[in-house]
Amino acid sequence: MQRLKLFLGAVAVSIAPAVVQAAILTNVPMQGGMLMPMVSYSASMGMMMVMMPTDVPQLTPLLVSNPGDSFDPDDPWFNVLDPSRGGAAFSRQYGFMMDDMSDPLPTGTQMWIRKISGPTELQFYRYSGSAPMSFDPIFGTDGTTNALYWDGVMFHPAVAAPPGTNGYTATFEVYLVDATSGQEITNSSSGPLVFNWTDVSDGRPVLSIVQGAGVAVSWPADTSTNWVLESASMVNAANWTVVTNVPTSAGGQQSVLLQQSAPQGFFRMRYLP
Repeated sequence: MQRLKLFLGAVAVSIAPAVVQAAILTNVPMQGGMLMPMVSYSASMGMMMVMMPTDVPQLTPLLVSNPGDSFDPDDPWFNVLDPSRGGAAFSRQYGFMMDDMSDPLPTGTQMWIRKISGPTELQFYRYSGSAPMSFDPIFGTDGTTNALYWDGVMFHPAVAAPPGTNGYTATFEVYLVDATSGQEITNSSSGPLVFNWTDVSDGRPVLSIVQGAGVAVSWPADTSTNWVLESASMVNAANWTVVTNVPTSAGGQQSVLLQQSAPQGFFRMRYLP
């Protein structure tokens, strides 16, 4: 049985902006002030400790935070974050920082950070906005390991997700590893750390699917012509294909009809500046 899913089209907000090209950004905005989980080692307890901030960061798409701006196609984050491509909502507010009051780590040990849980569509990247620029998947994104060695230098991973959801939650832990054997040191974990994000819509039209003799994918007929329907076989696909079926209008909706035998697919609306 075929499965068809909607992607990046979960909310209806009638703000489809008329974007005028304003600037090509050379880095990824943080999307707010820094929120720093403070990491320390307790020698008396023999374990890592983390003090979490109380504020909750907001995943925000570029169409909302920087209307009219875009990213350089040559930059490594372009396909994920640019409104003309993935258009993900994102934030770099959460970071990891060593507490000045931390006890020294035991000799011969390393700190590691591990993602324990979180939805697949919540993606994490090791970001560098200076040469050499990087936007490397981490914490299970794109098949990477869910654990990451951390040298204690402050860093802010970029977090990206489809815009306009009810928010996201992921859990992490910080623990020690024997630097020689690579084995985790028993009972050194900080325990689960809960990270939360709210999420903002970019005005992307709502998609709906009705299955009958065929599969109809529909969206509001008053949608700006700046949006185009695309499909892919995987939600994290690097390349999405424009659906070329000619839409029909009825009942305030535009619809394209696909064959019932179509394979599993994901659909999204992509903004065309």
